[in-house]
Amino acid sequence: MLDNRSAGPVPASLNPNRRLAIERIDYIVQSLEASGSVSVADLSATLGVSRETIRRDLKILAEQGRANLVHGGASKRPVAEPSLASREAVNALGKAAIGAAAARLVANGMVVLIDSGSTTLGLAEALQHHRDLTVITNSLPIALMLCRAPGVKVVVLGGDIDPNDEAAIGVETMTALSHFRVDLVFVGVGGISPEGEFTDYSRLAAEQRHLMMKSGKKVYVLADHSKFEQQTPVLIAPVPHIAGLIVDAEPPAGIVRACAEQRWEVIIANRHT
Repeated sequence: MLDNRSAGPVPASLNPNRRLAIERIDYIVQSLEASGSVSVADLSATLGVSRETIRRDLKILAEQGRANLVHGGASKRPVAEPSLASREAVNALGKAAIGAAAARLVANGMVVLIDSGSTTLGLAEALQHHRDLTVITNSLPIALMLCRAPGVKVVVLGGDIDPNDEAAIGVETMTALSHFRVDLVFVGVGGISPEGEFTDYSRLAAEQRHLMMKSGKKVYVLADHSKFEQQTPVLIAPVPHIAGLIVDAEPPAGIVRACAEQRWEVIIANRHT
């Protein structure tokens, strides 16, 4: 139910019955942020418009991906990462460059752990000609790609499959990590805060990536420039052996400063190589 006090006062300068649609929708969005859910009946009474008008407003927000329709109202849509398929199409050249730069750190004969994601998929593409390489991954697309490479042995981490990321996630996945000796770990992140903190979309994803980092001798975080100052809600706890950040553009000053303080190397991949 809507708590009118938490959403802020209805502007007195406008007659509620003549409120512009954009202002009405803004008020609904503020109410969702404040309370997590809204009621058609409460909004109708508060804003002085018909319930049918409120239902139309909520339908617009649902179509925009900003709310979920529920019986009698709407709820705030949880923050979620876009699907892997949609992410693959964004900044493909930058992610390929990051993958190529990361692959140059991998020597034949190593055991490498590769996290799921569209940027790490670029790394997998660049590893197809390595020899005597063991790749451990929770990503189905990465496993499928590298299992066809003659010099690469692939180990797939088990667990529940997240259809959005096309990858294993959960307790079984995290438990399996303890069974392997890993030379290099390459992980993605949901975002990098202005202060240089690595963040993710859920506690489960953040915990799994933390355990991935712990499992290797050396860790590199792969992130294209869209992750800079992107503040997803859950912090990923760092580990002492993070070696660096591999990116496709110069990060903002705050991130560069944080990396310097932590002594993390910042590798800027060249898109033209």
